[in-house]
Amino acid sequence: MRLKNKLSLLLLLVATSYSFSQTTEDSFIDHVRFGGTFNLGFGNNYTTIGISPSAIYDFNQQFSAGVSFSYLYSKGTYYPISGGSFEASNSMLGGSVIALYNPFNAFQVSAEFEQMNVNYKDDRFPESSEWIPAIYLGLAYYTGNIAFGMRYNVLFNSTNRSIYSSAFTPVFRVYF
Repeated sequence: MRLKNKLSLLLLLVATSYSFSQTTEDSFIDHVRFGGTFNLGFGNNYTTIGISPSAIYDFNQQFSAGVSFSYLYSKGTYYPISGGSFEASNSMLGGSVIALYNPFNAFQVSAEFEQMNVNYKDDRFPESSEWIPAIYLGLAYYTGNIAFGMRYNVLFNSTNRSIYSSAFTPVFRVYF
């Protein structure tokens, strides 16, 4: 009888030790969030349409990094001061690498390198294409999956080409 009790106790201990030692590890995809932006703009003889899907990996609650793919198309009719008018369109394709840091609740710091290939079509000049880089440093307020704030392009120079008219651009990110 004693041997039977000892074997039962030993079997119970072995079975429970295996159940406690089984821990579940998060897979890679459990740390990935998907999101991006959609651009749609209409103005006086001007239209812009764009999409930028992205994915970020959460290393922990404070630090994330990811990539984004972007396509933007704009077309418009322009009326220079000298008179007349001309049609122009831009087709932009590229991507970026981004790092996000949340030093404390509701505050987000970002650094992003973006490289866009811009194809220019203009009635006045031959079609041309060029690569335009940008390095953005940003600050944003975030709550849940949404962040909004401002970013600054440290490579911006008013004499060089840029896809934006200012070094400062607003930020609105959504990740799920």
